[in-house]
Amino acid sequence: MALAELATRGEVTIRNLSKSFSINGRHLNVLQAVNNQIRAGESLAIVGASGSGKTTLLRVLAGLEEADRGEVLIDGQPVHGVGTDRAVIFQEPRLLPWLSVLDNVAFPLENRGLRKAEARDRARHYVELVGLGDFTEALPAQLSGGMAQRVGIARALAVKPEILLLDEPFGALDAMTKITMQEELARIWREEKVTMILVTHDLEEAVYLADRVLILAKEKGGRTREIDIDLPRPRNRSEARFVKFREQLLNEFGLH
Repeated sequence: MALAELATRGEVTIRNLSKSFSINGRHLNVLQAVNNQIRAGESLAIVGASGSGKTTLLRVLAGLEEADRGEVLIDGQPVHGVGTDRAVIFQEPRLLPWLSVLDNVAFPLENRGLRKAEARDRARHYVELVGLGDFTEALPAQLSGGMAQRVGIARALAVKPEILLLDEPFGALDAMTKITMQEELARIWREEKVTMILVTHDLEEAVYLADRVLILAKEKGGRTREIDIDLPRPRNRSEARFVKFREQLLNEFGLH
């Protein structure tokens, strides 16, 4: 593969994407003509009021839902179902309770045909990357919520995706653990150089992690909006411009 092609791996194009559901005979438009271009290696946060279609958009990007109209392209190729170029991290890590931390991370690699020794070597690298090198033999029941989510992140990264899709990954964690995990995710994103697309209700989290914030409109026919977060990294939550971006997002939702 040419260097120019390598440089664009993980680029996502969303074209005129629409999705609706039928609930009790009522037609509900969730996404309407959404367009966006996500650069390879970029971190994008998706925010919006409840019902604005954040998780639906992420599921379409993951190939878990099919759009009614429009298309998603990854590196110029249309998305049809799930693929090895994407990995999804949900709010609950969904670990296999009978497997150790190391085996939970190695299991999907073995399912993809890697030899057991190779899968465990790669799994060990990513377990150490998320700071759990001393817990490789622990069972999920022996982990805190934050530690279990780290295992979920390690498992997603171990398959070496171009794109990491996260749906409220820290929503169930306490405030202090959430901050720690946000800092860890920012570090891992820088080191792994993947494209990261994050759905969150936490506006401060969006400012801390994203290069851009995409704001989905809830009202019918509403227009999506964007805010560029041009802050240096690592980010300081008390720095004046950080606070200003957070206030700008609060204003978007009429909360300030």
